[in-house]
Amino acid sequence: MYLEKINSPEDVKKLNIEEMKTLADEIREAIIIRDAKHGGHFGPNLGIVEATIALHYIFESPKDKFVFDVSHQTYPHKMLTGRRKAFTDELHYNDVTGYSNQYESVHDHFILGHTSTSVSLALGLAKARDVKRETGNIIAIIGDGSLSGGEALEGLDYAGELNSNLIIIVNDNDMSIAENHGGLYKNLKLLRDTDGKAENNFFKAMGLDYIFVKNGNNLEELIEAFKKVKNINHPIVVHIHTQKGKGYKKAEEDKEPWHYVMPFNLETGKPMYIDDGEDYTEITKNYLINKMKEDQTVVTITSGTPGVLGFYKKDRDEVGSQFIDVGIAEETAVAIASGMASKGAKPVYGVVSTFLQRTYDQLSQDLCINNNPATIIVYYAGAIGMTDITHLGWFDISMMANIPNLVYLAPTTKEEHLAMLQWSIEQHEHPVAIRIPGGEMVSTGERITKDFSKLNTYEMTQKGEKIAIIGLGTFYHLGEKIAKLYQEKTGTQITVINPMYITGVDGKLLEELKKDHNLVITLEDGILDGGFGEKIARFYGNSDVKVLNYGLKKEFLDRCDIEELLTRNRLKADLILEDLLKF
Repeated sequence: MYLEKINSPEDVKKLNIEEMKTLADEIREAIIIRDAKHGGHFGPNLGIVEATIALHYIFESPKDKFVFDVSHQTYPHKMLTGRRKAFTDELHYNDVTGYSNQYESVHDHFILGHTSTSVSLALGLAKARDVKRETGNIIAIIGDGSLSGGEALEGLDYAGELNSNLIIIVNDNDMSIAENHGGLYKNLKLLRDTDGKAENNFFKAMGLDYIFVKNGNNLEELIEAFKKVKNINHPIVVHIHTQKGKGYKKAEEDKEPWHYVMPFNLETGKPMYIDDGEDYTEITKNYLINKMKEDQTVVTITSGTPGVLGFYKKDRDEVGSQFIDVGIAEETAVAIASGMASKGAKPVYGVVSTFLQRTYDQLSQDLCINNNPATIIVYYAGAIGMTDITHLGWFDISMMANIPNLVYLAPTTKEEHLAMLQWSIEQHEHPVAIRIPGGEMVSTGERITKDFSKLNTYEMTQKGEKIAIIGLGTFYHLGEKIAKLYQEKTGTQITVINPMYITGVDGKLLEELKKDHNLVITLEDGILDGGFGEKIARFYGNSDVKVLNYGLKKEFLDRCDIEELLTRNRLKADLILEDLLKF
């Protein structure tokens, strides 16, 4: 065993080639076993093992600085920089994050979770080194899928002007999360097919020096290439061709589902936990497929994450050109949607809440100023799902709810969601976003007859007195539960309201509440600052009605326990009931 003796990059330098090859096998085995038990990024890490060993063998981290794009490729790096036990000892699996993190190790320099950032950040490190008259290599490691992101292209563009050391490792495995899309990848294929000798070379066109490593999983080839570029005095791209999922046959043969895995059976490859129940992703996908078959002007858009919408290869093949994957380029996705909508097409862009943050300018400028009727479906918003600090989904309300012209809707059930989606696709007046509810899907079987074109009209689902609870989206059901408990405790029925509209206030209904209510409660699974509840509080600011806003504190949290988070913010029925009884 070599891995158990690796406590720092200095230990890697003591090994010969054959020993490093054995180390690579041991690292792969550790990743496979760990992810089978714990879940995590699988294919990307298996593909980068040899390159990571070679980097630490040739360079002098942390003086030489590695910036891993997205951080989906950092597991081998962490194992070689003192964090081995987090991947080899089940008791320590949660000791480190799945991403680079400067608070874990001097060998990491940033917390990184969103893609396409490494080249620009590395340029900043290089510029800081130069103005401080320091030395050392700056190495950005970027996956081919990340190259389609605007920031990556901007970074490569400026890198051509840097007259000092910058090494850009392009880890090309011919895959993003799903397959790559765009003209850039045709050039990468041409370079692979010609062993990097094609005259048409994207990187050289950007003013960058360039070398190609045909077998990016071959230690001898990698070490030789890295020796050549160490201490180079100008920017250079080292284009390495690797195999995503290397070492686990199922991941080699079917790369897309093995990008990230939940715990699975090592022998069969099947997930340990299978939820066969209907969910919002499945019903949305099925609705869109049927809609696209009925109407050729309906087009579904993704920015590199088709699995989030439930559109796997067979589904994409079924709808053909009516499904667009622009690659990891959220800004382009929103702009394309706006352009399509402006000329009568019916675009539907599905995106994860945390990634929608990357395209605020296009939401505001390209889409909403032009008031084009595109539809955006926002997944994993609120206090659910991903809890890594880089992937928090609860900032969407404050970000989107204050953009003029945008109608942001919060359904509470399957039936409301599908009704909103139908209305949004067919209407021609507004850009519309729909926030998929968190948690288990709720289905009432109720037929929804609401006219959503009558904007900002809330639904009073239970008429009571003294206290009104306005529960937004997912937390509407929490509001129902609180009302029931309050009635059981006091004998008094209180009002329950489903607002549906995140972006506006129902002034008529709120004014009516003043007559026989003295307390209004708002519930939302987003941050309170700039959120939905503040709109209600502002409405009642000059009245005698008191408002209590329940939501999340504005803060960055990493891998938090959701139940603990909700308790800490008093977003629990018993805690809110306790507060109500004080009034």
